[in-house]
Amino acid sequence: MEYFSMHTSQNPKISNKFVHQPEQEQESCCWPPVKNVGQYHSYSDDGSDGGVHLPAKNFEQYCTLESSTVTGSYPVQSSSSVASITPNSSPVSQPISQPYPSDVLHSPDNTCGSPVSGSCVTDNEHDLGHMIRQLETAMLGPDPDNLEIHNIASTGEPDQISLEAEKLQYMVELISRGDLKELLCACAKAIENNDMFIAEGLMTQLRQMVSVSGEPIQRLAAYMSEGLIARLASSGSSIYKALRCKEPASAELLSYMHILFEACPYFKFGYMSANGAIAEAMKHESRVHIIDFQITQGAQWVTLIQAFATRPVGPPMLRITGIDDSTSAYARGGGLEIVGQRLSKFAESCKVPFEFHPVAISGDKVAVENLGIQPGEAIAVNFPLVLHHMPDESVGIENHRDRLLRLVKGLSPKVVTLLEQEENTNTAPFFSRFVEAMNHYLAIFESIDVTLPRDHKERINVEQHCLAGEIVNIIACEGPERVERHEPLGKWKARFRMAGFTPYPLSSYVNSTLKALLQKYSDKYTLEERDGALYLGWKNQVVVTSCAWR
Repeated sequence: MEYFSMHTSQNPKISNKFVHQPEQEQESCCWPPVKNVGQYHSYSDDGSDGGVHLPAKNFEQYCTLESSTVTGSYPVQSSSSVASITPNSSPVSQPISQPYPSDVLHSPDNTCGSPVSGSCVTDNEHDLGHMIRQLETAMLGPDPDNLEIHNIASTGEPDQISLEAEKLQYMVELISRGDLKELLCACAKAIENNDMFIAEGLMTQLRQMVSVSGEPIQRLAAYMSEGLIARLASSGSSIYKALRCKEPASAELLSYMHILFEACPYFKFGYMSANGAIAEAMKHESRVHIIDFQITQGAQWVTLIQAFATRPVGPPMLRITGIDDSTSAYARGGGLEIVGQRLSKFAESCKVPFEFHPVAISGDKVAVENLGIQPGEAIAVNFPLVLHHMPDESVGIENHRDRLLRLVKGLSPKVVTLLEQEENTNTAPFFSRFVEAMNHYLAIFESIDVTLPRDHKERINVEQHCLAGEIVNIIACEGPERVERHEPLGKWKARFRMAGFTPYPLSSYVNSTLKALLQKYSDKYTLEERDGALYLGWKNQVVVTSCAWR
């Protein structure tokens, strides 16, 4: 399946994407240096000033991850060079005068509290007390033994002192529970409320608990913490400076993507479900034109070409229009002509008549005249984890998602396939999408853990270069700079119906084949067919959905 693909781009607005192809088609995920880091700023999605400012000169003290290398040299814990954050030295704005009640994260509606094992927070009572004293020192100064109000009365007004003492107690209670998900949620909520006293205190604690080589929640928390830090420090392209990530060579990146492709079934799920729908719709057609809105390396079409070659009525004349941003050229080592040559050679070996039509432009720029439509063709359109990158009305005056669907409907296609992540991060407010991202990516990190052992020498590189950038973009960016804008299937269905499409049910053969595929991985994967769509999940969390339309 096309999943988790990463783009390398000279345009810093393009962030890492879920990897799209197996071994041959991976795209670079690391961020190039940014020339203009200038004023770091946080904005809301409507363009208004988010109210949190961090000067560039102070930004790096917040970073929790060292510069990454392609050799897998990462710190197990956060870098010791990260400075402690105190109210006296904080470059960010003052906290709002609103206390955090102790039951904020324990309401019946809360879904964030899920304890982790003792590897995240020490089980030793003495060590926990030491961690709390460290936090007290960071937040209240170098003399944590004098916490009574009358002993610190000289530091401020009584009401403010009482408020900060209450917030300190709130943080101590959070830390003592040792729930890393709860701490992440509390830190994100504090940032949303512009409460820097709590945000800074929890960040100080989080960087002692995260680990890029630990349990799934520890590894995810490392990247989500980096996203929170980047949100405080910058907007948009400045994130590329935040992780200080060195771009791996294309061959190394392909290796990371191949490891992920083999470790998780998400990729193959996408390939098989889309190809099954197209093969079913085209079983009696003599001329087939597939329009792939993100072809990358074109590996998806190898199995479909093989299927066409074995049709009882003989293979059709197959033409593929491959749309792809030029940023994919890094991973390919060249332009789309490389894809065309590979597919043409393979189709020739299968005795399938074949033509390739390259369209090297971004998907949101596609117009009918780019597609080379010819009379008498049966058209199939493939949207493999690409529509969520198209800006809609929440970003600007042009709604490219709906425009593209109307454009495609005007082609009268036999079938349109859609593969997307089941996640609501497009128009959701910051804290809601933070929780969505946490639950979504935790499922992915846990599923990786089943097949890639902790001591796998390249596992850290796989997660760093295939997933981290997307996580940071969701958390730290707003407006046009946030390109990871997922929607749940219910919203995609509404968009397709509004454009005039009706569902195209997937065949039972495809469903049974996918179930057999999942058995080779883990019994924790779930596959559900509902209302004409397929839902692939990990435990109780749906990760991706696949459906077809006509």
